[in-house]
Amino acid sequence: MEVQGRIKLIDETKTFGNNGFRKREMVVTTEEQYPQHIMIEFVQDKCDLLNNFQVGQQVKVSINLRGREWVNPQGETKYFNSIQGWRIESVQDEAPAGMPPVPPADAFEPANDFKEEEHDDLPF
Repeated sequence: MEVQGRIKLIDETKTFGNNGFRKREMVVTTEEQYPQHIMIEFVQDKCDLLNNFQVGQQVKVSINLRGREWVNPQGETKYFNSIQGWRIESVQDEAPAGMPPVPPADAFEPANDFKEEEHDDLPF
């Protein structure tokens, strides 16, 4: 699976336990009608993949969904999910498929002969 969006946060690498388990988290904000802030964790040697990326960069992250079962001391079973990244690549900002790129506003000449009183056929 993949998540595409803009990097909102890249955390420092954290080390846990006697075995030196390493984990680094990042947040990618999707760019859709309802943007989502997706927290993705990179573990062990994958932590170093984030070294060449920075906040604000457009990326595509390859992920695996992970699920765990845990029985607490009271005997209740709990379930936890995580999203683990295993590859990340930079994506150039581009127009959606089939759409021409939008030129910058300064690429257009200003209209000098515009007259407010002229009739147009626009419905608004």
